[in-house]
Amino acid sequence: MTGFSLAGKVALVTGGTSGIGRRQGIALAQAGAAVVLLGRRELQLNEAVASIEAAGGKAAAFSADLGDRSKLADVAERTALPFGSIDILVNAAGVNFRQPAEDITLESWDQTLNLNLAVPFFLARCLVPAMQKAGWGRVINIASLQSSRAFENGLAYGASKGGIAQLTRAMAETWSRHGISCNAIAPGFFPTELTAPVYEHPELLDKLAAQTAIGRNGELSDLDGITVFLASPASDYITGQVIHLDGGFTAK
Repeated sequence: MTGFSLAGKVALVTGGTSGIGRRQGIALAQAGAAVVLLGRRELQLNEAVASIEAAGGKAAAFSADLGDRSKLADVAERTALPFGSIDILVNAAGVNFRQPAEDITLESWDQTLNLNLAVPFFLARCLVPAMQKAGWGRVINIASLQSSRAFENGLAYGASKGGIAQLTRAMAETWSRHGISCNAIAPGFFPTELTAPVYEHPELLDKLAAQTAIGRNGELSDLDGITVFLASPASDYITGQVIHLDGGFTAK
């Protein structure tokens, strides 16, 4: 019988300093996984690790800038040192500059597509050989409402998240036959650093909440169930899917 326990599994969560990534790391640790949180800000990483350990979980912090793709192989190797080979990769690191089309520069475009789309593939590719050897693995990408909807000032971000949806399907086609499931979570509006500009406008928040079928915006705790499910043996026959965690926003 398959279950939801992650005991004996090792998870790597990028973007683990705050918001969605941090919450996912906590959820995976509560389910029994040993979690490596990766981000750039050491203080926030160490605080997250301390929180997990205080609750009886196992976690380690790893500080790195994923923007330099030439270092991803080294990152993959070093993040396996605390607990062993990575079984579960959560690609939660991302950036959203919210620029109008006329303000997008070559640099901001490249930064967005690199961190949001290229890094999830190249980091996963570095970790896949160990998963193949084990005959089991999980890749969980973070998609977006903008994987399928257009939003104001979201051209570069939307392009990257549309790409993540297709990348997830392509990853599944390539690696699932080796026991590695690849899926994506597409969150609605959650309180994170990336959505801070939205949360500064209560009227806009109310409008977005009204757009959902449930009638509210997301809370970080809403991430727990789907994250653990997609990381666990309970989801063995699910791969190549983009699951909208949006309170029914895309259903209306």
